[in-house]
Amino acid sequence: MSTPSDLQQLLDMGFDKEKAEIAVKKTGGLNGALQWLEDNQDKSIEEIRTAEAAAAPDSDETNPNIEPAPLKDGEEAKSMVCTDCGKKFRSMMQVQFHAEKTQHENFEQSTEEIAPLTEEEKQQKLAELREKAKEKRAKQAIVDREEAKRNEQIRMKSTKEVSDAKEKLAKDQQIKEAQAKRAEKAADVQAKKRIQEKIAADKEERRLKAEAAKALREGRAPPAPAAAPVAAPAASSGAPKVHTESRLRLQTATGVMTKTYPVDTTLFEISQQLEAELGSVTSFTMTYPKKTFEGPVDFGKTLKEAGLIPSAVLIVK
Repeated sequence: MSTPSDLQQLLDMGFDKEKAEIAVKKTGGLNGALQWLEDNQDKSIEEIRTAEAAAAPDSDETNPNIEPAPLKDGEEAKSMVCTDCGKKFRSMMQVQFHAEKTQHENFEQSTEEIAPLTEEEKQQKLAELREKAKEKRAKQAIVDREEAKRNEQIRMKSTKEVSDAKEKLAKDQQIKEAQAKRAEKAADVQAKKRIQEKIAADKEERRLKAEAAKALREGRAPPAPAAAPVAAPAASSGAPKVHTESRLRLQTATGVMTKTYPVDTTLFEISQQLEAELGSVTSFTMTYPKKTFEGPVDFGKTLKEAGLIPSAVLIVK
């Protein structure tokens, strides 16, 4: 029969209270309880309770797997022996646990009495149990560290993939911006080239008109066009040029200035820009053909609508 002192000794040794209570209850004594605790040290309280709930209701004496051999007349059973491995047990509870753990089935009663553990043996067994528990915790700590390491690697990999994706997106955007800038620069070069060509053509046209007017005043026939200009249209045949800018020569009270504007710029916008430099602007006058732009209606026209492309000379008042 177990005594409260057995449980207290187990608690003093540092065993879990619930496990110690179950051990004393099942084995009936301190020595058996120590053996039970050693056999079940790797099981949690939940596992032990589940095993108890699933255990068969048969008593130890009627369990077919641990049926003891009969004693001789006059003999008294002092212990149980597993004939499969030779291990000795103090109680039927120990036999049952051994059978469940090892699947051994052959047991018999013995008249040999198992000596109780000495205080030194108890301490030694306790030390062994503690060492096994320590080893178990150390192994679990290694498993936990490896798991944490794997989780950190997964997190770092995910972070790197996101960072790489952002970096690639930024590089692609830089490439697109560089391509757009190159295209814009090339378009500017072509536009300036067309403006220069148009200025040269207008200059040549004005020269020819001036020579024709002079010849008319002098009463002589205007000079015949040179052969080269006649052939020029064939060489430059194609769709008419689309002008995107206009070059204006502005004659003001303070002097002459030349500015270039997009063809969709209104005269009002130009007047506002010039006001910062010249003061109030009320009109623009074109010398040839003679025409004055003034008032809200005229100032609302773009350079293209006013016919001031690709170039014009304006008197600013």
